[in-house]
Amino acid sequence: MTRKQPQVEPGAPVTEKQPRGTSGAVQSVDRAVSVLESLARHGEAGVTEIADELGVHKSTAFRLLGVLENRGLVGQSKDRGKYYLGAGVLRLAGAAAVRLDISQEGGPVCRELADEVGETVNIAVLDEDMAVNIMQARGAASVTAQNWLGRRTPLHATSSGKVLFAQLPPVLREGLLARTLPRFTAHTITGTTALRAELEAVEDQGFAVAVEELELGLAAVAAPARGHDGKVIGAISVSGPVFRLTEENLPALAKRTVAAAAELSRRMGHGF
Repeated sequence: MTRKQPQVEPGAPVTEKQPRGTSGAVQSVDRAVSVLESLARHGEAGVTEIADELGVHKSTAFRLLGVLENRGLVGQSKDRGKYYLGAGVLRLAGAAAVRLDISQEGGPVCRELADEVGETVNIAVLDEDMAVNIMQARGAASVTAQNWLGRRTPLHATSSGKVLFAQLPPVLREGLLARTLPRFTAHTITGTTALRAELEAVEDQGFAVAVEELELGLAAVAAPARGHDGKVIGAISVSGPVFRLTEENLPALAKRTVAAAAELSRRMGHGF
């Protein structure tokens, strides 16, 4: 038996079909991404062209383009009415490129430092109000150490975090200092005055130290890596157990970490 198709009266509006199990919000995001991909392929396109490619009404395409334009992700040519990728896409791409570049350039630096000191070496970058480790190398003494790769850690309780915390613009830094920060151990610095002094010391000496501030038995030292414009784009750290990273050898380890950070900065174009 053949099922009859519903009849649509002439002139009645056509309703766009929504895939089963797909919410309207998710579908809108998917369509917005499709718009960006279309503009990336074609360079520029009008509302009609985009609507045809997506299989949607012109009004839907116009709304999507309006939202993307408000966020700076697309722009519109005033004379021809065509849309193109906006500066916002370049901003996002630039942020991703920095993360990819520092991972690529940091690999040899991490491995060399890990081989030299025998401990775990990480590169961390800022991820909103946390530090995230994007590169790791292990030295001979750290074969049983935990994996920090991909782990997000608090800015105030880690050596890498302090380096990134110290380079924040004053308004953002003070905003974070004003928060009630979690205490992980008895050694975690959470007081506003004490933490502000700690960050000032990081800026003055060029490296940060964290001894049992995140986990008991763990010590670390970190130094800033800079981009071509001199801005801090990441931190390289050495971590290990407190019985190996002692108060006596931390200064020498800090000096070696600062040298590795300088090499990474050079690879990222700093100083040229």
